[in-house]
Amino acid sequence: MLFALIGVIALVKKGFSSKGEGGQTPIEREKLISSEEKEAQLKESAERISELLKPIKDQVASEEVDQVWRLFAFGKEKSPIVETVRYKSRVPWLKGRSAWIADYAAYYATSRHFIARSLNGCSNGRPDYETQKVSPGDQFNVFNPGRNVSFYLLVDLSRCKMWFYYCDPETKESELLKTYNVGLGRLDPGSNFASLTPKGQFLLGDKIAIFKPGVKGYFQGEEVEMVRVFGTRWLPFAQEMSGEGGDPRGYGFHGAPWFFDEEAKSYKESSETVEGYESDGCIRLKQEDIEELYSIVITKPTLVEVVTDYSQAKLIKKNH
Repeated sequence: MLFALIGVIALVKKGFSSKGEGGQTPIEREKLISSEEKEAQLKESAERISELLKPIKDQVASEEVDQVWRLFAFGKEKSPIVETVRYKSRVPWLKGRSAWIADYAAYYATSRHFIARSLNGCSNGRPDYETQKVSPGDQFNVFNPGRNVSFYLLVDLSRCKMWFYYCDPETKESELLKTYNVGLGRLDPGSNFASLTPKGQFLLGDKIAIFKPGVKGYFQGEEVEMVRVFGTRWLPFAQEMSGEGGDPRGYGFHGAPWFFDEEAKSYKESSETVEGYESDGCIRLKQEDIEELYSIVITKPTLVEVVTDYSQAKLIKKNH
């Protein structure tokens, strides 16, 4: 009986020792290591491919169109979807107090940033987004109340290219306003090396944001200075419309990240991250471009379509 008891104790000890740390057998540990190694290899492979991956450079990619300036122009050159008004502190649609730029913006369903870009030709210089100083007689553009327009953004993943249209459902008119170069998501090794930027059709949401140096928030569970991640503007996806199953949460448009230059003692934009595949899935634009886009689209319905190649667009067929 004593020898039998000693034998049982020995077997139990051997069993515990074979489990090792974490209660895992050698075979289980080997499988875990193998899985981790495979994941690391996939990640390394994706990083190597991302480094080699370059956007397609062809006639479509090289196309440059810019008619956005007409939204802020006066006279015969201005776009048909805007009208020019002159500032007056007393207006018939507001009684009892003076009207400010914010009141004009609300009345004409036009953002204050849009007005700032138009105010007395400020689109040629640096718009006064902060104070928007205005005097009686100053003129600026607002969206034409008689035109029920919306906006459409077509993103081509293979070219890091975006086309910006306005659309009028009543006149069935659409016009290309501008083309932009954009930065897109890295390759996802878990999805046949597809871009982390989701494909499909998405509505832009209203949880927009403006970021300045020093303003902090949370990104991926850590408190960060937001301009170092998102630049100065954030336009989120809110709803997936195509039925492709792309989850829009956490994705959107933002500026190129900023960094602090210790030698210059000032912030600089990482503009080189545009026209490549470096983001976590969001669409990056240069600061001047994201601020321009932000000022225009935030007060109108805006649909985004993300495709591998522009020829796959379902809403607007481009002619080349």
